[in-house]
Parts: sequence; C-alpha cells; structure tokens
Amino acid sequence: MTLLGLPPGLQKDKAPGLSLKRQLLLWLLLPQLLLWLVGGLLAYRIALNYAEKGIDQSLTQSVRSLARQVKPMGSGLLVDFPRAAQDIIEQDPTDRVSYMVSSPPGQFVLGNSKLPDPLLDIPVQAGEPLIYEALLDKKPVRVALLEVNYGDADAPQRLRVQVAKSLAVQQRIARELVADMLVPLVLLGALIGSVVYIGIGRGLQPLKRLEALLGDRTQRSFTTLSPIELTQAPQEVHSLAAAVNQMLAAVRRSLGQEKRFINDAAHQLRTPLAGLISQTELALTERDPQALQDRLAKVHAGALRSAHLVHQLLSLARTEADIQQQPLDMAALAREVAREWTPRAIAAGIDLGFEGEDSLVTQGEKLLLREALSNLIDNALHYAGRGATVTLRVQRQQDQAVVEVEDNGPGLPDADVSRVFERFWRASEIPGGCGLGLSIVAEIALRHGGTAAALNVQPHGLCVRLSLPLPAFPLTAGTFRHPPPSPYPQ
Repeated sequence: MTLLGLPPGLQKDKAPGLSLKRQLLLWLLLPQLLLWLVGGLLAYRIALNYAEKGIDQSLTQSVRSLARQVKPMGSGLLVDFPRAAQDIIEQDPTDRVSYMVSSPPGQFVLGNSKLPDPLLDIPVQAGEPLIYEALLDKKPVRVALLEVNYGDADAPQRLRVQVAKSLAVQQRIARELVADMLVPLVLLGALIGSVVYIGIGRGLQPLKRLEALLGDRTQRSFTTLSPIELTQAPQEVHSLAAAVNQMLAAVRRSLGQEKRFINDAAHQLRTPLAGLISQTELALTERDPQALQDRLAKVHAGALRSAHLVHQLLSLARTEADIQQQPLDMAALAREVAREWTPRAIAAGIDLGFEGEDSLVTQGEKLLLREALSNLIDNALHYAGRGATVTLRVQRQQDQAVVEVEDNGPGLPDADVSRVFERFWRASEIPGGCGLGLSIVAEIALRHGGTAAALNVQPHGLCVRLSLPLPAFPLTAGTFRHPPPSPYPQ
C-alpha cells in the first residue's frame, strides 16, 4: 500500500476539475451578471413606463387643445386650426402626430389620417380623454380620444377628436434612459469584478504558501517531516494546516515504529541465526552419531528461540497499530488463558491458580489482551522456578479493571524493577527469553488507555499489574487512534 494514498490498483488518473479560483470567480461574478441583466430589463421596462406616461400626457394636452379649436355653430362646425399649428404637428417624420375629427363619432370630418377606434367596447364619457394603443399603417401608435357634445337639446350631436402618436419615440426615449443608466453600471461592474479577482487572488495566497510548504516537505525524508507553520492565514487555512500536521505526525510515528521494528528484528535475529548457522556447519562435519544428535538438539533449541523471538516481534508490531475495541469479559478471558497455560505450569512444577471476579466487563481488543495475559503468565512461569506458586487475579478497583500475575519466586532487586518494561532487557540469563514479553504488555496497556506496573512482594516474589479503565457509559466499539508516546524506555 502506498504511504499516503490508495493502493496502486485503486489509484486512477482523474481529470482535475475547475480550480478553486475559477469556481469562486464563477460563483461571485455570475450572480452579478444575472443581476445586471435583470436590472437592465427592469430599467428598460421602467423607462418605457415613464416614456409612456410622458406621451400620454402630451397626447392628452394635444387632444384637449384640438377639441377647443373645433366650435359648433348652429348645425355646423367651425374649425379654427391654423396651418402653422398643423405644420408643427406634422413636421417630425419620425415622430409623426396624426389627428382626426369625426361627427358623429367615426364619420370622418377632417384630419390627416383615419384613426382606428378602440378595440375594446369601452363606453366613452364626454369630456374624459381615453388613451389606447392601436395600429396605423401596420405600425403601433398610441391614441388619445376625446368626445364632446354639441347641438340643441332637441337635436343633440357628438364630436370625436383623436390624436395619435407613434411609439418609436417612446422606445427611443427608453433606450436612451437605459443606456444612460447601464453605462455607469457596466463600468461599476467591471470595477467590482476586478476587485473580486484581485481579492480572490490575495485570499488564496495562504493556500499557495501551504502548497509550497508541502512540496518542500515531499523532497525530504518522511522521518524528518516538521510541522507546517503559517503565521498569517485565515482560520480555515489554519484548520487545514492543523489537519495536515496531524497527518504528518501520524506518518512520522508510523515510519518511526516501522524503522524501530526493523532495527529490533535485525538486531535480535542476528545472534540466533548466526548460532544456527554455526551449529549446522558443525553438524555437517560431525561423524559421531551421538555428537550429531547433540548438534541437532542445539539447532532445534535455537530454532525454537528464533521462532519465539519472531512471534514476540510480530506481537510488538501488532500492538503499535490502531486497535478496534469491543465489549468483553476480562474475568472470563483470564480464566480461559489460565486454563491454556495449566499444562505447561504442571510440567514446570508450578501451581497456577485464578482468583477474583466471576465477571468483569470492560472493552478492548480481545486478541491483544489475550497476548498480554499470555506474556504475563509466560514470564512468571519462566522465572518463578519449580515449586513456586503463580496467581492470576482479576478485580475491580474503583473505575479500573486490574489484572495481576503474582508469583513467589526470587523476585528482582529494587533497582531492576523499574526496568522490566524496557525492550530486550533481561534480569536473568535463563535461556528461553528475549526481553520483549513485558514490553509488549506495557504497549498493549497503553493502547487501551491503561497502565502496566511491576512491584516486589514480601517476603519474595514479583507482581506485574495491568490496569485498564472501565467505561462510564454504555459499551460500544471504538478505535483509539494516535495514542500519546509510550512512557516506557524504547
């Protein structure tokens, strides 16, 4: 497995997506562009509305003025509409004003165009102007209509005056208003976009520095990776740097454990392997069957010691990995392990017994705790001596589950008691040990959040104690990751 990634078979090349800078620009500038477009449409609609109001006001004034120039006289009409006024109305071809006088309404009397009637059947009140839109020569116009009554009471008549104006002027005014509004807005948007672009670039500089720092560390040995330090950076980048520092610390710790394991294995296996080689070389040249049998017996004993050492080294490496905890009965596990070691205790002439709780539920990794109990019993049986008594004891002490293995053997000098958990340290030259058993026990205790201790007992003997915390909440499986450094000498 690769160190900081997936296994090679699972690693796939994927095309990189948009950069963070481009994503930020898109999310910040696209909404602004959308707002500008919506704002432009609204501005154009508002400008049209105001231009329409202006045209309506102009048409209303025009239709009232024209109506005042048409005066009834008896049964006829007097139109006082000077030619100069007509020229003024019709002088702008792009803004043509059309008018029509009809009496009765709809019957052309005078004007420069025949204007359409309202499309809707809307009742027209005399003296009240009506504004509506229509088509004149297939072009949209806005029309103001005003009707007035005249004639005698016995013969009433009605006069209709209409004035129409093209909508081209309205649209031109709206476009001019929108242009006057949008040009400053576009310039302001360009300025805002530039500020956003520069701001994003400055905001991403801490990530660039973090990338440079990580790139610098990839050029070094992983065992010397130092934490990343960012003096000035946003809180999110500090959090990212802290997470990266935790990962680097885990990598350093993992590689340190691997290197220590390799060094320990190479150092400890060198001597027994050299002994095996020398014994086999002598056995190959031996002619005496009895001497050859003795050589083979020594080879067998050396192979057993090497196998035991490899087992202990692998157990030690296993304790340095993350552990998965689950509820278990420590008392039941201790009785089970004691029964497994009873045949060896009988063969060694040692009385092995169990004392303590019938049941004591805690949480932990069953395989590792079994290894710890086996090492405690193995250590006691190995050094207590024939005729000794070894007691495996499990009890509750306040908020801890305490496992003790006590023997009445020779014990240790007080000066050596504190060294029993050091790796490869042995207090006796009795063959068969490799100085790793109690060190493994200490590491297992540490991985479970507990402690391991050794003390002499009176009048003689040694007691090794394994203390594990009892959970104060319902037992659930969990994982202890990145425990504190071991307090025991490495």
